[in-house]
Amino acid sequence: MSRAHRRRPESISHVDAKEAVDLATAQPENVFLFAPNLIGYTRVILAAVSLHLMSYHPVYCTITYSMSCLLDAVDGQVARARGETSKFGAVLDMVTDRCTTSCLLCYLAIAYPTWAILFQFLIALDFSSHYMHMYRYVSFIISMRLLPKPHPPMPSSLATGSASHKKVTSDVSRILWLYYNDARTLFLVCAGNELFFVALYVAKWTTAPVPVNLSWISLPYFGHFLANLTYAEAVACLTGPVCLLKNIINVVQLWKASKILVGVDLAERAEARRVKAEGKMKAI
Repeated sequence: MSRAHRRRPESISHVDAKEAVDLATAQPENVFLFAPNLIGYTRVILAAVSLHLMSYHPVYCTITYSMSCLLDAVDGQVARARGETSKFGAVLDMVTDRCTTSCLLCYLAIAYPTWAILFQFLIALDFSSHYMHMYRYVSFIISMRLLPKPHPPMPSSLATGSASHKKVTSDVSRILWLYYNDARTLFLVCAGNELFFVALYVAKWTTAPVPVNLSWISLPYFGHFLANLTYAEAVACLTGPVCLLKNIINVVQLWKASKILVGVDLAERAEARRVKAEGKMKAI
């Protein structure tokens, strides 16, 4: 019997890299084929097809991209309903989200060269905030292993290895807590953000105006724009505030994750000094 079969760690914090590889190779159950992960692979395929079609077939591109995004709301529910939640699935989901949105933003940077720097900033903010947020989650688990016993109580979800990077308490950030812990809020903000970018994409291909005369609205700089507003532009106007909210959340997420990482650094440095001081005392 292999080492992977003999030894079953209680939590992710007690599994080293070699043990994890052994478990994945032996595969007592095939996590790769969990239903929510199959949905995740479908999302990747649909996203790849949409990116291939992006430069010459806007209808099929919009359909496949939207289907990939909508499936994002399904895989988590399937995982919980079937008891097939997994860290691989959570990371697959997050990586797919980041990559598909970034690829669309790259296209928008070409389609709207005047705003290219803004789209580049949004890509950088999206990646950095989620990477820092995920890394602070992993660092916290590792820091719990380094702290002496007894150490401050570890949240039960982390102790059992069932924690998600989406679990944020209100005392850390109320904004992130409201965003991550309410499924409807999470879905509406993410959907509105993606819909804004899709609307900008479609706006480059359509010229049909909305059947409403808005020329009577005399706003500085916007009067002519509103008089010739297309459907896609109207959707972009409606979802623009949601996109702004999503990126404010990204900024908060980046800042809070940075502070948590600094806190972990300070705790580890304090522990290193304590161990060093104890070593000197024993040597005396």
